[in-house]
Amino acid sequence: MESSYQFTTAILLVGLYFPTRFNIAETAPVWFPAHATFYGYGNLFTDGYGTSSAAVSTVLFNGGKSCGGCYRIVCDAKNAPQWCVKGKSITITATNFCPPNYALPSDTGGWCNPPRPHFDMSQPALETIAKYKAGIVPILYRKVTCRRSGGIRFTINGRNYFQLVLISNVGGAGEINKVWVKGSRSNKWETMSRNWGAKWQSLSYLSGQSLSFKIQAGNGRTKAALNVVPSGWQFGQSFKSNVQF
Repeated sequence: MESSYQFTTAILLVGLYFPTRFNIAETAPVWFPAHATFYGYGNLFTDGYGTSSAAVSTVLFNGGKSCGGCYRIVCDAKNAPQWCVKGKSITITATNFCPPNYALPSDTGGWCNPPRPHFDMSQPALETIAKYKAGIVPILYRKVTCRRSGGIRFTINGRNYFQLVLISNVGGAGEINKVWVKGSRSNKWETMSRNWGAKWQSLSYLSGQSLSFKIQAGNGRTKAALNVVPSGWQFGQSFKSNVQF
């Protein structure tokens, strides 16, 4: 009985002081297969993400809910050793939608057709992990935490009773679930609706008021940027808060 008790105690102590030895499989990152290519259009610096951005296919875009999310990407050297830059990875932000092309087969031109996961990256981003001549390469990807510099940014467009707000530079989950806005003449938060991707709209008349925004990230965390937009704001202006996830 005594030896049995000592053995049980030893097992408990090992589990107490060396828990990670028994949880390696649980904490190891899971990589998913996909493909990537590059494109060459648009001002990639407008949203603050530069060339480390990508348009993603339907299954990844998820109706715009994945906009702002971050992905670590590596070239799949096992399946394309001749095209991969070994040992290199890049973290990109999903900023746009790569539409399907049903006129072409999914494996010959219709790369963004459902249910394919696909990343349409900038050329500099793709060349970080693969050779230019590859054109399209097999990759492995996984979701990661977004690391941002500075606060969350709000860019307001629209006219009169239509405010279209692009919310960018969101850290943490990167993705946005819900947004609320409150003008300085009101004491109530108004729920905004997703217009497209990371663009959220309000149909209230908010001109001449300082504006506050409350954001719920994809992981459920919520932050409020109070009076981030001054009362004299104009459409087309961008404002950076001191709030970040």
